[in-house]
Amino acid sequence: MGEYAIERLALEDYHKCSNIWDMSANELAERFRAEIESGNRVVYVCRQDGEFVGEIAYVFDTGDPDYTIPNRRIYLSRLIVKEELRGRGIGGMLIDFILQKVREMGYVEATIGVNKDNLAALRLYKKKGFTTVLYEGADKDGAYYKLMREI
Repeated sequence: MGEYAIERLALEDYHKCSNIWDMSANELAERFRAEIESGNRVVYVCRQDGEFVGEIAYVFDTGDPDYTIPNRRIYLSRLIVKEELRGRGIGGMLIDFILQKVREMGYVEATIGVNKDNLAALRLYKKKGFTTVLYEGADKDGAYYKLMREI
């Protein structure tokens, strides 16, 4: 397999993310597209041999002060790696990449949301420094944490 490359997603390539996750079955796909169009969501994709194999985004304003504070705290969203490539370090590489980007933009805190039953993601986020629990609760998708780290 070839080298990995991380690049900013162009809106016209958004549909290619269906190689990573089933966009047709996810009600959030159109909302994410609208947020990219508005500039509130910036997505980076990891490519391997030209194929999209992972993605991560940052969101400037979620409307939730736990997640975002203008020019201080930014929300990391939608970390996902193609299922058959998980466990190979792609997710960690995407987190490191995006943290560097938001640090360069002047942010000092990053947040992430994760379902309590997503043990692999919880391990990765803890390893990457997301150890402050801002909130523990549940919604229609189940129990989750809002996690934060300084950057």
